[in-house]
Amino acid sequence: MLSQRVKQISPSMTMAVSAKAAELKAAGEDIISFGAGEPDFATPLHICEAAYQAMKDEITHYTQVGGLPQLKESIIAKFQRENNLAYTADEIVVSCGAKHSIYNLCQVLLNPGDEAIIPAPYWVSYPDITKLAEGVPVIVECDVEQDFKITAEDLEKAISPKTKLLFLNSPSNPTGRIYSPKELEQLAQVLRKYPNVHVMSDDIYEHLCYTEADFQNILNVAPDLKDRCTIVNGVSKAYAMTGWRIGYCASSKEIIGAMQKLQGQCTSNPPSISQMAAVAALDGGLECVQEMRSIFQQRNQVMSERLLQIDGIHTSPAQGAFYQFVDIREAMKTIGIENDIEYAKHLIEKEKVAIVPGTSFGLNGYMRLSFAIATDRIEEGIERIRKFHS
Repeated sequence: MLSQRVKQISPSMTMAVSAKAAELKAAGEDIISFGAGEPDFATPLHICEAAYQAMKDEITHYTQVGGLPQLKESIIAKFQRENNLAYTADEIVVSCGAKHSIYNLCQVLLNPGDEAIIPAPYWVSYPDITKLAEGVPVIVECDVEQDFKITAEDLEKAISPKTKLLFLNSPSNPTGRIYSPKELEQLAQVLRKYPNVHVMSDDIYEHLCYTEADFQNILNVAPDLKDRCTIVNGVSKAYAMTGWRIGYCASSKEIIGAMQKLQGQCTSNPPSISQMAAVAALDGGLECVQEMRSIFQQRNQVMSERLLQIDGIHTSPAQGAFYQFVDIREAMKTIGIENDIEYAKHLIEKEKVAIVPGTSFGLNGYMRLSFAIATDRIEEGIERIRKFHS
């Protein structure tokens, strides 16, 4: 009865972990979940007030399919102000979250059999979004020895005559790693040889960086790739607005026009009230973001310090986002567990700690821990993990 298209994709493991943790909590269990993929802060008040004002002003009806003009202007100003990138309104489309933007991009770009290069560890939805567009995910494993990042050599080996798209995510979910300008330029040197390869730069965590260097994406170091690069972003992670469902992207007029046409036949416009809240977020400065980032950075250090006290577990502080991708290969051997899925299953059963196994992100032997939870819960959760290994 069901289509082959939907049969070949898997449920989101991160969503499944969150749902399982919530189910056990509702049953009275004291679950500590490191599966969170969203900030644990409230949406800043000035953003909520803007949404309320939008309701009072009766901005509660359909808008333009690709987003309100005033939101597009705010996005254009953000790109110029924060990224030194120039776009026009017909090079911007607003969607129901960054995931929606990535889905739309794959739908308008990939033909059946086209290949998309996806460095692993990857965000869980990249391969399945590719499959839904009848594309072929080409997974390139990038383990801890290369800091979980694809190299220029890896990229060149993976490119074939069928390659149409490269996924880049920096700062990364799940690893928290950031591509340096030098690494991006090396990738750009390879891409210049293959003009048919498009780049999707997922910048959703750009404001959650803990390094001294300013954030840069591939267009900052290789502006000549602009016509074959789509920048995806949104307000979810930086402004604690995951439930507002506003993402956006910038690309060529041709691609944006196609994405807007597609969106007009499926979701139509994103929520009008959320769009006005996003205007307030983008125009309101980064002070609220900096406050959240400071707390994340403190938790990042606590998590790393506590984990490194457990024999056989290896990690380092994240450079960005709010995740650590923790190497448990040695630790699993000492307790006789063969893979990280079994590890996650036993951990939640015995110690009531929920984690997302590395296999979900394309690399077995790791676990993703989110530090988007309170510090005392981080400490208690890692103490339970220590007990699990004792």
